[in-house]
Amino acid sequence: MNQERRTPAHIAMFSIAAHGHVNPSLEVIRELVARGHRVTYAIPHLFEEKIAETGAEPVLYRTTLPGPDDDPAAWGTTLLDNVEPFLNDAVQALPQLIDAYEGPDGVGVPDLVLHDITSYPAAVLAHRWGVPAISLSPNLVAWQGYEEEVAEPMWAEPRATPRGKAYFDKFTAWLRENGVTKTAEEFWGRPDRSLVLIPKALQPNADRVDEKTYTFVGACQGDRSAQGTWERPADAERVLLVSLGSSFTKQPGFYRECVKAFGDLPGWHMVLQVGKHVSADDLGPVPANVEVRDWVPQLSVLQQADAFITHAGAGGSQEGLATATPMVAVPQAVDQFGNADMLQGLGVARHLPMEEATAENLRAAVLALVDDPEVARRLAAIREEMAGEGGTPRAADLIEAELPVK
Repeated sequence: MNQERRTPAHIAMFSIAAHGHVNPSLEVIRELVARGHRVTYAIPHLFEEKIAETGAEPVLYRTTLPGPDDDPAAWGTTLLDNVEPFLNDAVQALPQLIDAYEGPDGVGVPDLVLHDITSYPAAVLAHRWGVPAISLSPNLVAWQGYEEEVAEPMWAEPRATPRGKAYFDKFTAWLRENGVTKTAEEFWGRPDRSLVLIPKALQPNADRVDEKTYTFVGACQGDRSAQGTWERPADAERVLLVSLGSSFTKQPGFYRECVKAFGDLPGWHMVLQVGKHVSADDLGPVPANVEVRDWVPQLSVLQQADAFITHAGAGGSQEGLATATPMVAVPQAVDQFGNADMLQGLGVARHLPMEEATAENLRAAVLALVDDPEVARRLAAIREEMAGEGGTPRAADLIEAELPVK
């Protein structure tokens, strides 16, 4: 902590309306408020209540991005489909945010900017205001050699198309208009300072990450009792949680395979979180040992579960590790495929591609994992390593250390 500070600071956090980008940092925000700092949080209205519960002041802006309740198809299928919405949203959001902070009724220019990796306006605003900016990464970060090994091959084909060229031209023009001299790739992939909100165990090529820029603080978890709790049935010998997160949940066929695999399996109770785009009626007959929910307090369930079938999002992956729960990873999009490979490489999970996620394969994978003492040993070791990464208190300490002295 910066012991030279005499007064609380104004810290501004910026994110998008997506659970996987908001949830990982909520406990850090709550901790900063508890330490006496004024925290404003720029977020679309759908997350206003969730932000207010931390004690931060929501600063609302209109977004053009698909929301958490929208059909996942709204994100398209190609790389450019996935990234163009973030730039378009940033261009239209920036004037709103300038007014929200600088305008006559604004909340005032902050001392420091925190931002999710998807919030492009945040770094532009930090440059405009001349204040430090810290990226809070809810997933893996770039390592030395990342551009050559991953980014350049991934972008080679899209960059060669007229649409891809137009995207990069627009991005560069927007940065230059706002006085930022970085390239688009440097801007979104190489922050000046970043706290990584995942355990180091989930980071590919962790030995090649520049830890002068990136600091792994691990899972920043806290008291989630406000989200509700879940009680394990008294007659359940084994509990399985199935969840594909909050975005890519429109998978009724997959859920039916899960019911087929574990419905009426002696001794097993399955909690099946299906999201908002699927209902119990879409699954056909549901046995008594299958609990179908559109949402559950995931950490509460995992603390009592014996196995976890997950999409391998960063949040779910680290919660599985933090609770030492064996996992079957069925990734759906973006970083989830890499997370699934990392979990399997750690010896605590099986990576099962969606096309192979049949009832037979799902059951075989789960039963093998829960009965393997080596999996339990490795999970226990990783959980111990994670506890030493510092979590929420360390993240808050590091943020305070970047505050300008007043």
